[in-house]
Amino acid sequence: MNHQPLAMKGSTVGAILLISGCCIGAGMLGLPVLSAQAGYIPSSLMFIACWLFMLCTGLLLLEANLWFKEDVHVVSLADRTLGKLGKSISWFVFAFLFYSLMVAYVTGSDELFIDFFEAFFAISLPHWLGGLAMIMLFALMIYMGTGAVDKLNRLLMLGLLLTYVLLIMMGNSHIETKLLEHQDWSAGYLVIPAMIVSFGFHNLIPSLAHYLGKDSQRLKTSLIIGSFIPLVIYLLWQRLTLGIVPLEGQGSLEAAWNEGQMATHALKTAVGVSWIVDIAQFFAFFAIVTSFLGVSLSFVDFLADGLGIPKKGFGKVLLCALALLPPYIFSLIYPGAFLMALNYAGGFGAVIIFGILPALMVWSGRYNKGLKGPQFIPGGKIMLVLVMLCSLGVLLLQVYQTINY
Repeated sequence: MNHQPLAMKGSTVGAILLISGCCIGAGMLGLPVLSAQAGYIPSSLMFIACWLFMLCTGLLLLEANLWFKEDVHVVSLADRTLGKLGKSISWFVFAFLFYSLMVAYVTGSDELFIDFFEAFFAISLPHWLGGLAMIMLFALMIYMGTGAVDKLNRLLMLGLLLTYVLLIMMGNSHIETKLLEHQDWSAGYLVIPAMIVSFGFHNLIPSLAHYLGKDSQRLKTSLIIGSFIPLVIYLLWQRLTLGIVPLEGQGSLEAAWNEGQMATHALKTAVGVSWIVDIAQFFAFFAIVTSFLGVSLSFVDFLADGLGIPKKGFGKVLLCALALLPPYIFSLIYPGAFLMALNYAGGFGAVIIFGILPALMVWSGRYNKGLKGPQFIPGGKIMLVLVMLCSLGVLLLQVYQTINY
C-alpha cells in the first residue's frame, strides 16, 4: 500500500508545534519537585531516556496508524489489531489517564485561583470555592465548543511561552551552581512516571496522520522534532528550578514534595524578587490552563464517542459534568493530589496506553495479521519485547511507589 500523498498536505512546522504544545504544560510544574532528590544530572539523563522511550512508542503507534487508509483513533486501532478485549482495556485505561490528569489540573488550578486572590485582592478564599470557580469556567468554555477553546488557547500558549522565556532569562542570574551538583541516583526512579506522561503526544497521532496526508516521512520528522523541543525546554526549566530552590529546609523542593505543591510555589519563595514571583505565578497559570483546556476538550469528545452521548443540549451539559465533577470531588477529598495524580497518570495510564499497547498492536499487526506499511523502529520482535519490558518496569515502579509512599 502506498501511503505517500500525491500532493503536499498540511504543514510539517504546524505538526511539530502541535506535538510540542501537547507535551508542554502543567507537568512542568511538578517535574522539578519530583526530581529534586535525584539532582540535576541524574534527572536530566532520565529525561533523555524517557524522551527516547516515548518517541519509540510514538513511532510504533504511527506505524500501526498508517496500516489503515481511513482515520483511526487509538481505541479503534486496539480494536482492529487486538480485538474487543484490547478495545475495552484501551478505553478504560484512556478514561483513567484522562481522569488522573483532570485531578492534577483541578487541584493545581484551585491553588492558583486562591493564591491569585490573596496576592492581588488580599482576599482569602476557601479551597472548595477556588476549584468550583475554575471548573465552572472550563465547563462554560467546553460548552461553547472547539472554536472558542482554540482562540483562547492561542492567547494562553503565547502567554505560556512569554512567561517561560522571561523566567529563564531573568532567573538565570539567581542560579547557584553548587545546588546543581547534588546527585542521588537511587532517588531517580521517583520521577520516571511523571516524565513519561510529560512526553505524551500519542493521542494526537491519528489527527496528525490525517493532517499530513499519511506522509510517513514528514510524520516521522514531526514526531522527532516535535518531542525534542519539549525535552530542551524541560532541561532548561530543571536547571533553573534546581539551581535556585534549595533541596532542604523551609520553602525547599523537599517541602513542596511533602505538601504536594508546584515548583513555582517553591521558586517564588526562594527568589523573593516580587516581579519574578509574579512571572512565576502567571507561568503556572498559563501551564495549568492550557493543559486543562486541551485535556478536558479531548475528554468530552472521548466520553461522547464511548458512551454514545450527543454533544448538544442536555447531552453536552451531562458530558461536562462527567468530565469535571468527579475530579473536583476528588480534589476536595485530597487537596494536595497534584503530584500524586501526575505520577498515577504516567505510571498507570500513559505507560499502558502509550507504552504496552502500541508494542502489542504492532506485534499483532506485523506478525499475526500480516499488515504492511513503513517501519520506523528497527530491531523486530526483540525491540517490541524490550519496549514491553520497559513499560512493565515503569508500571511495577508505580505500584511500588503507591504501596510505600
